Amino acid sequence: MSHGDVPAPQTTPPGVTAAFAHRPVMLGEVLEVFEPLADGVFLDATVGGGGHAGPLLERAPGRRLVGLDRDPEAVAAATAALGRFAGRATVVKARFDQLAEVLSRLGVTGLNGALFDLGVSSPQLDRPSRGFSYRSDGPLDMRMSQGEGASAADLIASSSEEQLARLFALHGEERFARRIAAAVVAGRPETTEELARIVSSAVPAAVRRRGHPAKRVFQALRAAVNEELGSLGPAIDAALGLLSPGGRLVVISYHSGEDRVVKQRLSAAATGGCTCPPGYPCVCGAEPKVRLLNRGARQASAAEQSDNPRARSARLRSAEALCGPS
Repeated sequence: MSHGDVPAPQTTPPGVTAAFAHRPVMLGEVLEVFEPLADGVFLDATVGGGGHAGPLLERAPGRRLVGLDRDPEAVAAATAALGRFAGRATVVKARFDQLAEVLSRLGVTGLNGALFDLGVSSPQLDRPSRGFSYRSDGPLDMRMSQGEGASAADLIASSSEEQLARLFALHGEERFARRIAAAVVAGRPETTEELARIVSSAVPAAVRRRGHPAKRVFQALRAAVNEELGSLGPAIDAALGLLSPGGRLVVISYHSGEDRVVKQRLSAAATGGCTCPPGYPCVCGAEPKVRLLNRGARQASAAEQSDNPRARSARLRSAEALCGPS
């Protein structure tokens, strides 16, 4: 089925309260990748409010789904949204790097499909109390699961200027990482408004005219607080290792650091870890585990990017398993 045949998603899926309404990014493309797979168990490793999971189950009655999320509010929203599927969906509070453990506990030994929609959901971003956004004032929290681990304010308070500069450069690819880190250490902000103001004052005026300069800093802190990049690679490997022959993996990322990890893991699986020089026959005995379904990453359509600004940075990569669970 082509993308044009996929019905437009509802703004608020059935069963989801308006407080956790989230528009799933690239829903048509996700459904298209999974279209040939009518039966079996699917994993939504970042289920959120169930925006992708609900349509996936609607498309084929033979599908069952396990949804993971570390945010208790998302777990409650997804449980309510997917309750209409008469026991075909199970939602568990867990990080996506715990997927193998959760699936084993549920007796799932193989997957027909796995989806990762990375980043922050609209309800998290739009709620000031969560501390994810530089556009509204709130506590510098940024934890996907509030009450667990150190907050962004804790991280800032305990980090040196050098540590913060490295963090902003590595996770945020921030050009002015050192200048910003020095200003942050001098101010030690505790709210999102304070941090946004400090970052803005630390960069040249020309940078401020090209969009909010705090975007990359907030992105870097969120990734560090939630240990996102460190857990992403192993989680993708675990999901690939559970795919049945012909099973498919889809990952949607929103910044270059995430996309780089996804690309590296899928490329390694597609070559089987081959170490032979490019352009020469493989003699190292590597065996490909997947085939890539697209060359490069797919982007949201121009229409979706216009309609939903948060889709503009989305990058979708997908692969199909050539062998069974390892």
